[in-house]
Amino acid sequence: MSAARPTGAPVPVLDIGGTHVTAALVDPVTNSPLPSSVLRRPLRSDATADSILGTIALTALELPAEHGACWGVAIPGPFDYDTGMGRFTGIGKFEALSGVDVGVGLRRRLADRAEHLRFLNDADAFAIGEYRAGAAAGHKRVACLTLGTGVGSSFLSDGVPVHDGTEVPPGGHVHRLTLHGRPLEDLVSRRAIRDLYGHLTDMAEDQEPPDVHEIAAMIKAGDPAATEAFRYAFETLGQALGPWIDRFEATAVVIGGSMAKSWNLIHPALSAKLVPAGGATVQVLPARQAAEAPLIGAAHWAQDTWSATF
Repeated sequence: MSAARPTGAPVPVLDIGGTHVTAALVDPVTNSPLPSSVLRRPLRSDATADSILGTIALTALELPAEHGACWGVAIPGPFDYDTGMGRFTGIGKFEALSGVDVGVGLRRRLADRAEHLRFLNDADAFAIGEYRAGAAAGHKRVACLTLGTGVGSSFLSDGVPVHDGTEVPPGGHVHRLTLHGRPLEDLVSRRAIRDLYGHLTDMAEDQEPPDVHEIAAMIKAGDPAATEAFRYAFETLGQALGPWIDRFEATAVVIGGSMAKSWNLIHPALSAKLVPAGGATVQVLPARQAAEAPLIGAAHWAQDTWSATF
């Protein structure tokens, strides 16, 4: 294939998660996925490399063929985004892709449908999408968080992810922070909230704590243990994140992910501890494109990095 610059053709994208893969075509004019093109398929992160790549490719091949030659691919780390090589060792998902050239594997399966693949972290894709078409728009410096199983994060300066330097956490990843001598995700995550609720209610060790959405429902019913579990988790997140927001001079923090559905419970606790004493005011905002932001961000990444290459 000959290298061609981006045109007005829809941009093909993939959003790869631990339980699903989404494929879509993003219209570069309207800055949104074409509704009829969005396809979602279950994905087993504990499957073989061939099965994982096959499922991703099968989903991608279901898209209409009329699209650009460069794909944007959002995928969680650890991953070598420049080379397309998986680095998933010791994290409990996509272990079969560790040391696998995912780019080569997908291009082979997509045949003439993919000339180039541009990989980026899924949290960065979400942040870029919110910057281009959501709650982060208009903010020169912004931090975006995805709250679900863990804590995903991206720090953007003029819409570009910042991964290095003294203004952001290591790699730009909040989950690498520690607080009270413990990894942040031991204190703020789906697992942490469930464990704390179980502790507060003296649940037996062999008893399964309720899931986060169930705990959120209990808060509305006046359960004090549920209220405390949420308060502690998100005040802790604010405490850990606050100094970095101040250092980065972010004017907004945008929250997405499955836990963001409990916005009225998260927002007060997070905001209470987010701004350090004497620090500047920062807006804490819910994502406006929660589902579509990673697709929009991946499309912009594909177009921008393609243009910079050729």
